[in-house]
Amino acid sequence: MDALSYKTVSANDATADKQWVIVDAEAAVLGRLASEVAKMIRGKHKVNYTPHVDCGDYVIVINADKIKLTGKKWDDKVYISHTGYPGGQREATPRQLKAKSSAIIIEHAVRGMLPKNRLGRRLFTKLYVYEGAEHPHAAQQPKEIKL
Repeated sequence: MDALSYKTVSANDATADKQWVIVDAEAAVLGRLASEVAKMIRGKHKVNYTPHVDCGDYVIVINADKIKLTGKKWDDKVYISHTGYPGGQREATPRQLKAKSSAIIIEHAVRGMLPKNRLGRRLFTKLYVYEGAEHPHAAQQPKEIKL
């Protein structure tokens, strides 16, 4: 058996094939959508996935305002944030966040599924979420992905 026939190929920034994909969030369940989007951003669906390299795709999520949550999560789920000041803890439900922007809900779910380090922060910049069906990334010629 030839010793060189089984080389492990690791991707790097130069060899990573980064595509643009578009995902329609209409009638999609939040967690299931977010896990698939996080996998695509991370690059885990590719053959040459390397954990410490940004080898994933750029993901555009459209129709974020038509996302679904199961059960009573619209009112029972609570997002907690802190302003940094004493007594500055704030709570919000998904219904309250949707009144501001539906994109916040998807971004929060996907960010929680990415690594908590500098690679995860860089990967998060590859996510673009829009409430309607229109997006300004037509020049990148994104492929539509069915989930």
